[in-house]
This record gives sequence, structure tokens and C-alpha cells, in this order.
Amino acid sequence: MIGLLIKYLTLCTALIVGSASWAEERVALVIGNSEYQVAQALPNPVNDATDMALALENLGFDVLIGLDQTNDRMAEIIADFGVKAESSDVALVFYAGHGFQVSGVNYLLPVDGAIVTTADVPAQTISMQAVLDALQSAPGLKIIMLDACRDNPFGGSLTGLDNGSDGLARLGSDADLMIVYATQPDNVAYDGIGRNSFFTESILSHIFTPSQNISDMMINVRRDVLAATGGRQIPWDSSSLTRQFLFDQSPQTVSEETLLWQVAAGGRDSQLLNVYLQRYPEGKHKGSVEALLQNPVTRQSVIDDPEQAAVQAADLWALARRTRMRQLVEIYLDRYPDGQHAEEAQTLLKALPRVEDISAGRICELLATHPGDATANTAGVSLFALREDAAIAINTCRDAIAQSPRLPHYRTLLARAYLARGDYPLALEQYNAAAAMGDLRALHSLGVLYETGIGVDADFDKAIDFYRQSAEGGLPDAQLNLAVGYYYGQSVVQDKEQAVKLTQQAAEQGHAAALFNLARFALEGLIDTPVAALGYAERAGITGHADGYYLAAKVLDDKDIMTRAPERASRLLLMGIAESGSASVTKFFDEAEAGEWSVEFLRAVQSILTAANQYGGPLDGTFNQETKLALIGWRTGGFRPELLLE
Repeated sequence: MIGLLIKYLTLCTALIVGSASWAEERVALVIGNSEYQVAQALPNPVNDATDMALALENLGFDVLIGLDQTNDRMAEIIADFGVKAESSDVALVFYAGHGFQVSGVNYLLPVDGAIVTTADVPAQTISMQAVLDALQSAPGLKIIMLDACRDNPFGGSLTGLDNGSDGLARLGSDADLMIVYATQPDNVAYDGIGRNSFFTESILSHIFTPSQNISDMMINVRRDVLAATGGRQIPWDSSSLTRQFLFDQSPQTVSEETLLWQVAAGGRDSQLLNVYLQRYPEGKHKGSVEALLQNPVTRQSVIDDPEQAAVQAADLWALARRTRMRQLVEIYLDRYPDGQHAEEAQTLLKALPRVEDISAGRICELLATHPGDATANTAGVSLFALREDAAIAINTCRDAIAQSPRLPHYRTLLARAYLARGDYPLALEQYNAAAAMGDLRALHSLGVLYETGIGVDADFDKAIDFYRQSAEGGLPDAQLNLAVGYYYGQSVVQDKEQAVKLTQQAAEQGHAAALFNLARFALEGLIDTPVAALGYAERAGITGHADGYYLAAKVLDDKDIMTRAPERASRLLLMGIAESGSASVTKFFDEAEAGEWSVEFLRAVQSILTAANQYGGPLDGTFNQETKLALIGWRTGGFRPELLLE
């Protein structure tokens, strides 16, 4: 029976990126320096380099890796890499360790570097110019990633320093060169609270996203690091690339959350369904997951079919590698100890913390992160859900503050835990302390408190001032909230031009709701043209606002806006169906039954569902019960991304 009685269907064989063949010659140099002999040792760089090297190898790069490099060895490996780069299509350099600038010139510090005065710098360090020189003969794209923007490792002991700037200086940009910094120029980055720095951890969390170009990846990395540090660290890049570069060239698919749901639902897999609830306790598919768990769930039919079992193994591995979830890697190894990717899985497992090794800061983040600060690794929780774990969150966030006193982010999370418990004075105290240190979420939260009068006397002027400070610091939520206020004239004088400007600022950071609002503005004629709404809406969908896919499909199916394109509209709609919660899908059903979608469009939808073995009825463009059941089947395990390729 098609629909509710779901037959397990393959996701996308293109997801098996481990067996992909790369059309371009990719080479990489990865260096991580931690065990400094004179300067302060760093806990993360060797881990960062090791994990990046593994990821790059799995993405088709020929990798040279150097760990804890002395000056001589570092110069030698850079020279060796320069030779390799001469025949490459893509040449990438990743460096993690101490780096600093003197008079606007950037230097990377080998582990044996010993510097007393600035006169020692040239002989005791590796100039960034040496790295640029090694790339000079590379004929293709050149990418440099620098997780090296920590404080000057020699502090006040470095005499003769005539430039007091922290971090690294901005480098020049030749043609087809992209330089990625862990933080903005003249600023410093943080090491992180676990195995990896905030910057590298975020790259590792996004690098396997299919069909994502590097510019979009950096938007996601920037958003994650900004959220994880409360705005204290903002990754930055300078690019003169003349074409797009994709780390993972597999076809576009759904988000990690939806992918986990699809694999779990498609295999009728209770273990994976429970993993979903643990990772996304308030996820958009939660209701559907719980409904499946209430019924007898079996994987036996999948296990007994060798072809289906092979597909499930490949899909599970692709999901585990993309999400870097230890549970999924362990499940893969438990089920497929001699599987195609078992060796790679064992290596990855060593890089992922065990439950007992998770730091207080990480637990604090998991329990208390605001949904607006969700990252690839942290889903975020509502204040209501936090209330149940408030006591644990308070204790772990206090420990996190003690371990990382320079990061105000943990004070903000502690404040949120106090707020969930109803301890308003303590919440206000911690929010104010974090705001004084520049934490953007704290500033925004103070705005909410003063706007709503929770724990304080309501004061709209103060609320707007806090919102503005947070928005000017770059918090997309604050920018969008202010934009909504200006659009409707709430608490401020109505100013739609200012609303558009703030919305655009949030959208530039990949804020899905802001992109969706830009699509609405285009349809209203506030910006661009109604046709431009298509691009904004589709990007909103890709970024995480599933209704963006619906709106894009609607634009393509509206003959008053543009010439109808039913095939493309159907592909976007089906992507939205896969990504959406049940409420949004029900809304589409109501619209279709009311005749709000064209016959040509519905016929194209039926055609794809037929190819997915979900629909067996006539291709007549009628929204009947069989079409509805087929769409439910598509959403609950039958998603086939390869059928959505243009």
C-alpha cells in the first residue's frame, strides 16, 4: 500500500560521497601547532588539523599534514606543497596555531619559535608571504584558512613592537584566491571548549553539506561562531574567486535534521527515531517521530533485503559523517563492523567526545541555548523546555563560566536558565554582566525583558536601545525584530525603508526568516520585482525556512507573476514537503483541495511521486486522496532527492 504503509526507499546514491570521483585535482596542506616550547601551548590546533585533514581526504584532497612543526620542518612542508600545487585545480592551506602581526605583516609561529624582540620575528617564524609564494604557481583556485588569530603569544614581553593590533592583519588578494580568517582582522579568536576551536568545529559541521558553495558555507560558519561566542568572534573572509567551489559536489538534499528523520522513518528504525528526539527535542518532525514510535517498529524487512540493507548502510554513514554525531557513528559500526566505511568510522569516532568527556560548557550549551542561536551542533531549546532542566543548566553554566571567564556567552546562558526557573533578579544580573562584556544575545534578551516587563518595569525606550545595540553588533534576530517593529510601527515610528535595510542585513548572514521576509517585500513591491521573490524564497528554504520552498513554488505557479514552470515548482514543493512539519503540510493540502494550485503543477508533482514509487494513480492533476497519501509517504521516509535534480 502506497503512503502510510511506507516501503523503504533509497535516499540518494549520490550521498555516498566516500565513493565519489572528483573531476578536479585537489591538494591541501594542513598544519596544526599545539606543543609550543616557549610560547603558550594551545589545546586545540593539533586536533583541528587532524580532523580537517581527515575531512579533506574524504572530500578528494591529496593532503600533506604537519603536526607540531618546527621552523625547518614547517618551511620544508610548505615548499613540498608548493610543488604539488603547481598541477592542482584547487589548492587549500589550513593552519591552526599561534599567529600574530607586526607592523601589518602576518607571521605563523612554529613550535620552536623563540622571540624576545621584533628583530627575532623573521628568523623565528614563517611569514604568511611564504605561504602565498607557495601558492603562486597554482593554476586553479587557492584557498587559505587561518585558525590562527589568538592573542600575541608573547604578550608584553615582546619589545620593539610598533603595532599594537591583536590577531592577524588583512592580506592582499590575488586572482582566484580566498582567505578565510577565524575572526575579523585585528581581532582575536577563541580556542573552544572541547576538542576543536569554535571556528574549526563549525567548518567540520558544514563541510559535507551537499552542493553548498564555499561562500554559503562561510555564512553558516560565521553564524555558528557568532552564536557560540555571543558576537565576540566573527569569522571573516576575503575572496577574488572567479567561480564557485563546492567541497561536496553531491546533489542538494535536505537539512541534517530532516535527513535523520527520513533515514529513521524510511527504515522503520526505532533506535534512530530515538536519536532524533535526543538531538532535536523540539524538532519540526517531533510529532511524526512520536507517532511512529507509538506503533510497532521493525527493521527486519530492511535487514532481510540485501539491496535495501546496503542502501541503508550507505545512507546511515553519509548522515553520521555529515552530522558528526557520535551516536550515529557507533550505530553504524555496531551494525556494519565490516562495512565499506568501517575504518573511516573508527577514525572519526576517536575525534568525537564520549558522553563522559563532554565539557561543562558543552552541556550548558545543549541545555540552555536560545533557538535563535541554534548551530549545526546545537538545536536550541525553548524557555518552557529549559524549565525542566534549569537546575542542571545553572550548575553546568556556572562551571563553564569558571572555565572560560572571557566568554560572556556562558553568562547569557546562565541568565536564561535563571529566567526559566523564575529567578528574575539573578537572570537580570547575569544578563547585565554579559551585556557589559558585549554579548549580543544578552543585549537582545534585555530588550525583550524591558519590552515585556518581565522581571523589570516595562520601558520601551530601553528595549529599543538594547535591540539597536544588539542589531548593530550583528545579531540577526535583533536586526529582524527591529525590522518588524519599523515595518508595522510597533514601539518605533513606522519606517518601511529602515525595515527593508535591517532585513537585508539579517539576510546577508543567512537568516532564513529574513530571506523569507525579503521575498514577501518583493511581492509587495517594496524591493526589486515580484519575480525576484523566487530567489529570496528558494534561498530561505535552503537556509532552513521550509515555507520558503512553498512560496517559491507558488511564485512559479502564479501566471500573474511569471510564466508558469510546473516542473521546477513541483521540485521545490516536494523539497518543502520533506522539510516541513505536519502543520505546514496540512496547510498545503487545504490549498490544493481548494484549487489554489494549477492542474499542470499537480500533474508534475504526481509524476515525481510516481517515479518515487509513492503514487500509482492517474497523472491528471487532481488532488485526490491517493495524491495526499503519496505526499505523506514522500515526507515520512520516501524522499528521493535524485528525482528533484534539474
